Amino acid sequence: MKLKLAKALGCAALAAMFAFAAAGCGSASEPSGASAEAEQGAKFPRFSTTDLSGRAVTSDIFAEKKITVVNIWGTFCPPCIGEMPELGKWAREMPADAQLIGIVCDMEPGGDEKTLAEARRIMTEAGADFVNLVPDKELAKYLDTVYAVPTTILIDSEGNLVGDPIVGANVDGYKKAVKEFL
Repeated sequence: MKLKLAKALGCAALAAMFAFAAAGCGSASEPSGASAEAEQGAKFPRFSTTDLSGRAVTSDIFAEKKITVVNIWGTFCPPCIGEMPELGKWAREMPADAQLIGIVCDMEPGGDEKTLAEARRIMTEAGADFVNLVPDKELAKYLDTVYAVPTTILIDSEGNLVGDPIVGANVDGYKKAVKEFL
C-alpha cells in the first residue's frame, strides 16, 4: 500500500514539474501571463539603460529593425535558462529586419552584482550573445506587470507592441510570430 501511495505521489510531483516547466516560472498566487498593459498597439515604455556588458542601450534600439523580439527572463527560472541555447542560435540566424533582445527581470535597477554575474554566466554557457538589458526604473515598472517568465513580446520599429505576449518557453512560437509579422 505504501509503495502505491509513494508511486502516486511521485507521479503527481513529476506531472506538476512538467506543467511548471512548460508554462514558465511565476507566482502561484498571481495569474499566469502578461497583463492587459501588453495589449497589441500599446507603446513599450521608453528607457535608457545598459546591457550585461555595461554598454548604453535606449528604446531607440527598436528603430534599428522592423521587429524586435523581447524575451523577458529570470536567472532563477529553469525554462528561461533552458531555452537560451536555442535563442542564441536563433539570434544569429534571424532575418536582417529582425532582432532579439532579452530583459533580465530579477535584476534591480542601479546595481545587482550577484544577479548580473549569474546572468552573464548563463548567457556565456548557453552561447547566447544577443543583447540583454539590465532594467532601469521604466523597465522595472513594466516588468511589474509581467506575471510569469519567460514572457516574450514583439515590438515594431515605432515601439508598439505587436500581437499577444507568448508565455512560457516556446521558441517555435516566437519564430512563427516573427514570420507572420514579416
